[in-house]
Amino acid sequence: MKPLSDWPLAERQRIIGVFTDIDDTLTTHQAITADALQALARLKAAGLTVIPITGRPVGWCAPHARGDAARGAPPWPVDAMVAENGGVAWAPAGASTGSPSAHPDAHHPLIKTYFAPAAERAANTLRMQQVAQRILREIPGTALSRDSAGRETDVAIDYAEHVLLAPAQVAQVVALMQSEGMQATVSSIHINGWYGSHNKLEAARWMVRTLFGRALDAELDRWVYVGDSTNDQVMFAQFPHSVGVANIHHFESQLVHWPRYETPSERGAGFAEVARALLAARAA
Repeated sequence: MKPLSDWPLAERQRIIGVFTDIDDTLTTHQAITADALQALARLKAAGLTVIPITGRPVGWCAPHARGDAARGAPPWPVDAMVAENGGVAWAPAGASTGSPSAHPDAHHPLIKTYFAPAAERAANTLRMQQVAQRILREIPGTALSRDSAGRETDVAIDYAEHVLLAPAQVAQVVALMQSEGMQATVSSIHINGWYGSHNKLEAARWMVRTLFGRALDAELDRWVYVGDSTNDQVMFAQFPHSVGVANIHHFESQLVHWPRYETPSERGAGFAEVARALLAARAA
């Protein structure tokens, strides 16, 4: 990896959109900090598209994507928010039909839409729950993530948020999921497993197609991805412009694909540094 300061000005000036992980990339200790939230707002105000893609459940994402009126909290300033590693998203209404739609605003809130059809999701849910119960039975110390009630298209085993599993146990969970034909990935806090062809990269393609009616692969060099852990590797491998926040070094023994650049700071402060680099290029 190169330091973020090595990212050429001409390349940054061509960026039109930002995909980003959430946990330990936008957030710090499971909460978004003021600097990261302001960074999202400034990127949007500058005309960049901003789309978080997370392993968190769609229910957890709801108040951030749509706002929480009961608490007086507005929605995060984003164009869409993809949950469960691409299985479901909060997106403009056009996402449900695959047709392009305008950017969301206060009068057109994000709605829930799915990558796979209902019948496929129902069959997959039954299979996933059976695998989850097998994990809990066969691997001592495992527990479902506390946000599991909000999940619709995957299952998550906690290994570093409220439950601490050893690396060997994490590997066991991944191996069991894969032996059952599931996709499996490890975030900074959870082990996620699901059935289906979606992942973070397919989700990014889905959102660009939905929002703009364009093919992401034809313009990959105009987007940047920001992440922090092993479940971001599919994006690091694909995007010419990728950035890891500094805490990515916590996973260095497990990474095969690295981001091109790294920020000086960790977590939300690191994301804010990426935003400043992009905004400075726009002002140059």
